[in-house]
Amino acid sequence: MLGALLKQVISGLKEIPEEILLAYRGQKNAIGGRGPQLADIVRMLQNTVSEKPTFICIDALDECLAGYQVKILDSLSQILHCSPGARIFITGRPHIQAEVWKRLAGRVTTMCITTRKRDVISYLHTRLDEDTTPDAMDSSLKADILKRIPEDISEM
Repeated sequence: MLGALLKQVISGLKEIPEEILLAYRGQKNAIGGRGPQLADIVRMLQNTVSEKPTFICIDALDECLAGYQVKILDSLSQILHCSPGARIFITGRPHIQAEVWKRLAGRVTTMCITTRKRDVISYLHTRLDEDTTPDAMDSSLKADILKRIPEDISEM
């Protein structure tokens, strides 16, 4: 994930920094042609994002395995430490909030966003009204959709 992030960050630059070119060329020649190690990627991200304001967005962090969540959060903490212009936006379900606070202590603001039944119903009405095959659904099926889906909403 952090390697993909590095790729996105450098794609916005006019040229790829020499440090990154050398790191990838060196690893390409290694047995199996593996990419740089996590510590190297974090260092490259630190150097790259320290030069200008950078916004890093990570969606659905809660869907990562717990061990990877910790590595990602610790890496982001290292990046923030050396790159004061960096800002990080993370989405995830509430159960990861404690880990985010622990790993990014003092550098995080959280906002709880919950699902509201009326918003789901409004969304469903809009989508059903935009249906391009209205003959495929009768009023009974539409009513069933508008009843069941809002009943099953969760923290997602």
